[in-house]
Amino acid sequence: MTQTRSTLSAIVITRNEAHNLDDCLQSMHGLVDEIIVVDSQSTDATVAIAQQHGAKVAQPADWPGFGPQKNRALDMATCDWVFSIDADERVTPELAAEMKHVLQTGRTTAAYKLPRLSSYCGKFIHHAGWQPDYVLRLFKRGTAKFSDDLVHERVVTEQFVVALQNHLLHYSYLNFSQVLSKVDAYSTASAKQAYARGKRSSVAGALGHGAWAFFRTYVVRRGFMDGAHGLALSISNAETSYYKYLKLWQMQQAEESAAN
Repeated sequence: MTQTRSTLSAIVITRNEAHNLDDCLQSMHGLVDEIIVVDSQSTDATVAIAQQHGAKVAQPADWPGFGPQKNRALDMATCDWVFSIDADERVTPELAAEMKHVLQTGRTTAAYKLPRLSSYCGKFIHHAGWQPDYVLRLFKRGTAKFSDDLVHERVVTEQFVVALQNHLLHYSYLNFSQVLSKVDAYSTASAKQAYARGKRSSVAGALGHGAWAFFRTYVVRRGFMDGAHGLALSISNAETSYYKYLKLWQMQQAEESAAN
C-alpha cells in the first residue's frame, strides 16, 4: 500500500525582503503545502510577493526579536511537519527531493538538521567557521519551538536529530553595504541580549573581543583558505564583536548616569 505523504508548512519571517523572497518561495515550489510569512511592517513589496505565492501573512505591530517572531510563525502552522527558512535561503532541487523522501516514508525521526552553504558578497565560503554549518530546520509540528533569543535564535527540541545530506543555500551578504547594515543590526541586538543577561564590558574588552573574533575566524577556523573574501569576512566578524561589546559598555554608561 502506498504511503500517504505527510504535509509540510514553510515558515518565514521578513522585513523588507522583496529582493529575496520570490526566489526563496519559488525554490520550495512543489515541496510545501502551506507557506506562513510573519512580516515586520515591510515598506517594500514583501507582502505582495508573499501573497502571490499564496502565503498566509501576518503583520504584528511590534518586534519581539528573532526567536519570538519565529514562534509566532510556528504557531500559525497547521501541517504535519514544519520547515523554517529565511528569506535569503534557497532549497536546491536535491534537498527538495531528500525532504520529500522524508515526508513520504513516514520515518520515526522527528527532527532533521540541514547542511547550509553560505555566500559572502558573491562567494560561497568553505572555511572561517561557516563549513560545516548544520542548522535544525525540519521537524514534526508540536515537537520543537524556537528559543527566545533576540538574535542567533535556535530550534529547541528533545527529539533525536538526524542530518540530511544536501545543502540549503544561504545568500547571507549580497554586498558590503549589506555587511555594514547587518554588523550594526546584529551587534545592537547582541548587546541588548547580553545586557539583559547581566553581562558587562569595557572599551578594552571590546577591543579584545574584536581581536579574538578576527584571529578565531581567520586563523583558527582557516578563513585565510577563502582568500580575499575570507579576510573580509574575518574583519566583519571582528567589527560585529567589537561593536557588540562597545555598545554593551555604552549601555552601562547610560545606566550609571541615570543612577547618579
